[in-house]
Amino acid sequence: MKARLPTLSLRAKLVLSYLAVTLGAILMLSIVVSIAIQNSFASSQRSQLQVRAEDFAGQLGKAYYSFAGWQGVSAHTTLEIAGTVLVKIDDVSNNPPNPLNYTIPPFLQLNATSTSTIDQALAQALSGQEVQGQLQIHSSTDDDTFNSIYIAVPIYYNGQSNAEIVGALFMAEPQQYPQGFSPYDFLTNVNQAILISGLIAALAVVIVSLILVRRLTRPLESLTVAAEQMRQGDYTHRVEPPKSRDELGRLSQAFNEMAETIESDITELRRQEQLRRDLLANIAHDLATPLTAIQGFSEALGDDVISDPAARQETAQLIAREVQRMRRLVADMQQMTSLESGRARLDLAPLDMHGLVDETLAVIEPECEQAGITLRNEIPSQAAFVLADSDRVTQVLLNLLDNARRHTASGGAISVGARPADRMLSVWVSDTGTGIDPADLPNIFERFYRADRARTGTTGGSGLGLSIVKAIISAHGGTISAESTPGKGTRITFNLPLAPALASEKLPAQRV
Repeated sequence: MKARLPTLSLRAKLVLSYLAVTLGAILMLSIVVSIAIQNSFASSQRSQLQVRAEDFAGQLGKAYYSFAGWQGVSAHTTLEIAGTVLVKIDDVSNNPPNPLNYTIPPFLQLNATSTSTIDQALAQALSGQEVQGQLQIHSSTDDDTFNSIYIAVPIYYNGQSNAEIVGALFMAEPQQYPQGFSPYDFLTNVNQAILISGLIAALAVVIVSLILVRRLTRPLESLTVAAEQMRQGDYTHRVEPPKSRDELGRLSQAFNEMAETIESDITELRRQEQLRRDLLANIAHDLATPLTAIQGFSEALGDDVISDPAARQETAQLIAREVQRMRRLVADMQQMTSLESGRARLDLAPLDMHGLVDETLAVIEPECEQAGITLRNEIPSQAAFVLADSDRVTQVLLNLLDNARRHTASGGAISVGARPADRMLSVWVSDTGTGIDPADLPNIFERFYRADRARTGTTGGSGLGLSIVKAIISAHGGTISAESTPGKGTRITFNLPLAPALASEKLPAQRV
C-alpha cells in the first residue's frame, strides 16, 4: 500500500513559499553582485597594473635609458621592483642587463611554461603592442599555483610613444598570496558579508512571514470552524470579520450574510414543517368530528334504532349538515391552496371601494341590527378606484366583517375606512369588540389557528377564514396586518393597488 505523504497546512505552505522566494531572490542577487564585484575588481586590478607598467616603462625610456643606455638603467638601484610584482625587461637586441632582467618575488618560481608565456608577451611588446593576460606561477615553497595577471608594454626612447622602441617591459602581479594580505581577500570578505546579510534577511523574512501568514490564516481558520459548525447543524455560529476591508474581510462578511440567510431559511423551513404538521392535525381533527357524527347517525338509521319518521328525518338533516360542513372545509382548503400556488385567476377591473363596502354592509346589516351593533362606511364617496377582483374583495370584506360581528358585544360599532398610501389604497375594518390577546395576534392569519381554543368547528368556523383573506390580498400584490387591544377592539388593515387614473374598461382576467 502506497504511503500517504503528510499534508502541510496552509500556514506552512505560505511560510515556505515566502522563504523559498526570498532565498531564491537573495541567492540570485548574491551571485549577480558577487560576479559584478569580481569583474569590477579584476578590471580595476588590470587597470592599475597597466598604469604602473606604462609609468615604469616611461621612466625607463626617458629618465634612464636616454642618458646612459641599459648601463644607466642598471646603475640605479631605485629601479629594482621589490615585493610581490614580477618584472622582466628586454631590449630590441633581447639582451637587457642582468640585474633587471628578472625581479621575481621570493615565493614564486618560474617554469618552462610561464617563461615561454613571458617571452611571447615581450616579443609582442617589442613589436609595439600592449599585451594583457593571465599567468600561472608556481610557489617556490610548495606545490601551490598562483593565478596572476600580466601586461607587457613597449619601452620608447625618451618615453615618447612616437619614438623608437628600445625595449619591452613585462609585469605580473599574483591575485593570491601565500602569506599576508591578498587583493582577493577583499572579494572573500564581500562574499562573506553577502552571505551573512542573506541569512539575516532570510531570518527576518521568516519572522515577518509568520506574522503576516498568521494574520492571513486566522480568518480562514475561523471560517473553517464556522463551516464545520454549520455542517453539524449549528447555523448560529458567526465569524469575526478582520479589521482590514480586503478580500478576506469581504469573504467573512459574505459568509456571515450567507449563514444568516441559511439560518433564516432553516428556521422558516422548520416553521413550515411545523405548520404542515399542525395543518394535518387540524384537518384530521376537523374531519373526525363530522365523520364520527355521520357514522353514528348512519348506523342508527341502518339499525332502525330511530323508528319515528320525524326523528329519522331530523337525523337525515343532521347528516346533511355535517356533510355540508365537510364540503365547506374542503372547498376552503382548495381555494386557499389555489391562491397560494398562483393557480387562481383574478378578474381584475377598476373597483369602487365605497360602493362595494355599502353592498357588503347591506348583507350583514340584519344580523348586526339583531345584535345591536352599528355599521359605518367611512370611505369617502370620491375615493380612488382600486384594481381588484370584485368577488374576491367582497369575500375578504364579508370574512372580516363577520369576524368583527362575532366578537363585538351589543352596543358596539364596526366601521370600514380607507385612505391612499403611495400607489396603494389602505383599507381597514375596525370594531369595538373584545380584542385579541397579544400572544395570539401574530398567528391569526395562520391556517386553522383559533385564538379561542374552546371554540369548535361548529361555533367558530374552520379556522381558514383569515388565511384565505391573507392569500387573496397577497394575490393582489397587497399586504395585511392586524392591531388589537384587549377589551377595546381590533383593527385589520389591508392594501390594494390603485387603478390607473384613466382606466375605465374592465381588464382581462389574469393568473396570479
